Amino acid sequence: MKKYLLSLALLSYAYWLPAQDSSHLPPPHATKSYANYSQVRGWQPGETPVAPAGFHVSLYADGFQNPRWMYALPNGDVLVAESNSNYPFFIKIGAAIIGASKSKSMKNSADRITLLRDADHDGIPELRTVFLSGLDQPFGMLLTGNYFYVANTKALLRYPYKTGDTVITASPEKITDLPAGKINQHWTRNIIANKDQSKIYIAIGSGTDHAEKGIGNEQSRAAIVEINPDGSGRRIYASGLRNPVGMDWAPGTSTLWVAVNERDKLGNDLVPDYLTHVKEGGFYGWPWTYYGQHKDTRVEDPAPPEVNNTIVPDVQLGAHTASLGLAFYTGDKFPEKYRNGAFIAQHGSWNRKPISGYKVLFVPFTNGKPSGKPEDFLTGFIKDSTTADVKGRPVGLLVLKNGALLVTDDKTNRIWKVVYGQ
Repeated sequence: MKKYLLSLALLSYAYWLPAQDSSHLPPPHATKSYANYSQVRGWQPGETPVAPAGFHVSLYADGFQNPRWMYALPNGDVLVAESNSNYPFFIKIGAAIIGASKSKSMKNSADRITLLRDADHDGIPELRTVFLSGLDQPFGMLLTGNYFYVANTKALLRYPYKTGDTVITASPEKITDLPAGKINQHWTRNIIANKDQSKIYIAIGSGTDHAEKGIGNEQSRAAIVEINPDGSGRRIYASGLRNPVGMDWAPGTSTLWVAVNERDKLGNDLVPDYLTHVKEGGFYGWPWTYYGQHKDTRVEDPAPPEVNNTIVPDVQLGAHTASLGLAFYTGDKFPEKYRNGAFIAQHGSWNRKPISGYKVLFVPFTNGKPSGKPEDFLTGFIKDSTTADVKGRPVGLLVLKNGALLVTDDKTNRIWKVVYGQ
């Protein structure tokens, strides 16, 4: 029994050690903070991102306007949210705006959801329609029962839906308001339901980088909010998450995981983005601390008591990588090592030299817990890291019923498909 308990303790220690040991983080301002916008050059004919040996990457669909997020309906239809930031983040004139325009789409948000249907199952969608329009920076999507939910930046809406619909024309019902306003740097609102669809979880990013406009402007932000499907029972499920975006359930468990973007302007390698399990009632530090008790001295507002119990994230994903998309691989077409593991799409840095991110990572999981370090899965987005030339920027991920993995590439307005063995 003693040997068994000792082994169990060692296994537990080995699992948590990578998350708890954050002492190797550099001190704040050990390196300067940069403005280093990537130059998105696009893809030449025949070019694709690069996957490991045995995988095949192809163009699934293109011609979008800033495709950000995807959702698969039960009948196999793929929905694509086309949206963009309206936040005046780049307030400086001249070089900053020129750099930003080469890195990001500066067009107005399309504010629509496009439907793709592959009825003959040949891997190429032959039907394409505008499923919903007239939205307000749509992002997260969800179908529960006969209702289709859309998370706009300012509100969660739902519409009546029946299987096979290719367009929705009905007026929406507002389920709940969401914090936005003028201070809305992190505008995306992702949503996910639990297994029995009795609860909906909404990921809401902070309005600013480190609460520099005051914590009073960050109410109900930097958090995951839980509601009932009708909007009642609203509460903060977890907080201190600067910009939580991709959410998914670890296969075989009831544990929610989230990809989070951490704060900027503390140096080239601070603060690492992360993947973490979400503990009910848990606090993850923002804005007062990061990775446990690393204090951010820029924050002037007094810290609440929960800062003393800050949860250390599970997996570091690199500083300024803009880790957005998250999808556990639930298919059976990829090799065994990928099954039940997590894919993470990194949109890429605008403030690091050399640039970081611009790829899709894979984190192996065993029994619902990370069992290895992040590794590159889909690369080839960077053309030249020294000049910050890139070909595209991955954002959202979706695992299809047939086992393929879809990846949105927003600046180049396309979706890539990754399959194995073809």
